[in-house]
Amino acid sequence: MILSVAIPIPLNHLFDYLPPDNCNLQQLKAGLRVKVPFGKQTKIAVLIKIKTGDECDISKLKQAEAILDAEPLLSSKDIQLLNWAKYYYHHPIGDVFISAFPTALRKGKSTEPKSSTYFQLTATGKAADDSLLHNAPKQLALLKFLKSQKNTLSNVEIATHFKLWRAPLKALINKDYVRTCNAPGISDQNSLITQQTSLTANAQQLTAIQSITSQLDQFAVYLLEGVTGSGKTEVYLQIIEKVLARNQQVLVLLPEITLTPQLEARFKQRFAVPIETYHSQHSESQRQSAWLAMQKGNSPIMLGTRSALFTPMPKAGLIILDEEHDASFKQQEGFRFSARDVAIVRAKMLNIPIILGSATPSLESLYNVDKKRYQLLRLPHRAGNATPPRLALLDIRNQSLQEGLSPQLIRDIQRTLAKKEQVLLFLNRRGFAPTLICHSCGWVAQCSRCDANLVVHYQQQKLRCHHCACEQALPRQCIACKSEELKPLGLGTERVESALHYLFPEHKSVRLDRDSTQRKGALDQHLAAINQGQVDIILGTQMLAKGHHFPNVTLVVLLDVDSGLFSIDFHAPERLAQLIIQVAGRAGRAEKKGRVIMQTRQPEHPLLNTLILHGYQAFAKAALAERKSAELPPYSYQALLRSTSHEKDSAFEFLLAVAELINSHTSNGTLVLGPVAAPMAKRAGQFRYQLLLQHKKRKQLHLLLNWLMPEILKLKQARKIRWSLDIDPIDLY
Repeated sequence: MILSVAIPIPLNHLFDYLPPDNCNLQQLKAGLRVKVPFGKQTKIAVLIKIKTGDECDISKLKQAEAILDAEPLLSSKDIQLLNWAKYYYHHPIGDVFISAFPTALRKGKSTEPKSSTYFQLTATGKAADDSLLHNAPKQLALLKFLKSQKNTLSNVEIATHFKLWRAPLKALINKDYVRTCNAPGISDQNSLITQQTSLTANAQQLTAIQSITSQLDQFAVYLLEGVTGSGKTEVYLQIIEKVLARNQQVLVLLPEITLTPQLEARFKQRFAVPIETYHSQHSESQRQSAWLAMQKGNSPIMLGTRSALFTPMPKAGLIILDEEHDASFKQQEGFRFSARDVAIVRAKMLNIPIILGSATPSLESLYNVDKKRYQLLRLPHRAGNATPPRLALLDIRNQSLQEGLSPQLIRDIQRTLAKKEQVLLFLNRRGFAPTLICHSCGWVAQCSRCDANLVVHYQQQKLRCHHCACEQALPRQCIACKSEELKPLGLGTERVESALHYLFPEHKSVRLDRDSTQRKGALDQHLAAINQGQVDIILGTQMLAKGHHFPNVTLVVLLDVDSGLFSIDFHAPERLAQLIIQVAGRAGRAEKKGRVIMQTRQPEHPLLNTLILHGYQAFAKAALAERKSAELPPYSYQALLRSTSHEKDSAFEFLLAVAELINSHTSNGTLVLGPVAAPMAKRAGQFRYQLLLQHKKRKQLHLLLNWLMPEILKLKQARKIRWSLDIDPIDLY
């Protein structure tokens, strides 16, 4: 008997090994992890198939060191999906299969769960007044969290929400506010599905719920297009309740980690069943625990980001992708898969429905609706009494700006604040300023490793590259002429924040970007302060664009929409339109009417005017017509070959050899564009080139790639550089 295993290395084939000694051959099945010697190293591999000794020469085979699992961790359906992904994305099989596991299991850790300790509030703790702990903020925060949870909690669940939890928990136990208890039994967990009644659905929500729940036993793709604030989450919750009643599991994928705690809280308020979360901010042991709970069928719901896609579900019943248009669903390095596309294939293989939710669906999804592949369900109205915000352009040409804020905008902000309402300012550029320039000679601070300017971070007195993370101290003199006339040029959130403190000194403002929310729990604290009315002005980047519900925000401002209007990437107009609509959706989500102001120097631009006058649907229709006339996706299919090297010529010569290889074979009608330098030709010290392949038919493009990929490995140039293949690229950078 011979074990054919997938090893996570950049070679696209299986490796054969003899079974280890004292191995029960009857238990050997595909989906087990196997520890094998590989060169001078030891690797964790995945058993894909078992062959007999007749099929190859066993005299040259090494022996596997150990079988790590008693039962397969991957089912036959999981293996089928991963094999499909390997063929579709033309990626090494070992990398594809190992990506299905959490990091701890990739390292060979045991699947035996660590013993957990469980805690619950005592009667004293439930009745305790918060004022008793006003001098112990960590204890108070933990007590509030325990009060908000209706179930018994384990130490693992508490650790998910609190970094330093042991000392405050011990103090609460000593005060008799909390006690240890037995683990809840499965019957205790599943006796009730919900612990909170559903909201009353409006007519459109009811139509969507009934359409999907009437066909839960078969595959279908539903595109749930709902304007921001239309109650898409409530639709999800009511459909999930029906799936749970059938004793099935649900996978909910989200684009951003920052959205997970908010949605998790909503799910835990509604459901009385275990809910797992899976994203990169969790520890290895937390992710392993969540993965195994789903794999064993012990938990019915998982909320996760892209990396949760391949989590096994023995009782799969439904997959949901919220914000399906979001670029975060595409893996941009290593195994470059689209979580949305693979999730649809997975749903088809499992014969279950999948819901794609968005206020601004991707052009690809709308194209598939037009082709009758997806079923469109619309929620055109906001839930409750909320009304859509009013969008307006503010022409800032020839106006005197104060750190990017026009006089008219400052007056609008003042009027909003005077009514005790909140303002949200959006600027998708962190730092103080994107450029440092010498006023005397024109010198600009540039990154030595990238074709990019260094960004000024004034509070830290740093210049930092946002592409390679290289940083240096903020200089006092110009490097070129020694002048001290160095000026920050352009706007970043840090600079606007300082202007807000100056212009509105009596009002509390908060900045939300990657720099200000690095500390664990910082974002949750800021969001809590906003929702409690402790913040008047919210300033932030793209992390504010979607998912958040700020009932008292009535004015949303996009400080600079022009930067997205001019790009060489054909995806850019779609991304900008989606961003504008998503940010605008934060305004007027409750009883009060909302307004959206977009500052621009291009007030006649057709994209902006189409969005304001006719909405996203009209923009999407026009954008699809443009794509069709230019024969761009989704009316054609693309694959992008990228090469990087410390030597400029090597990266270019490799792609030139690939292009010649295609032309000498037969391009079968495939359009070969390039090789050309990437839009950012140098990044992190590497020179970057790309070759774009395009065909009207997906099958023909993949037939060419099936032949091409093995041939590339034979090229001498391929050994000198790093290269990658991106199927269905979402950007050309």
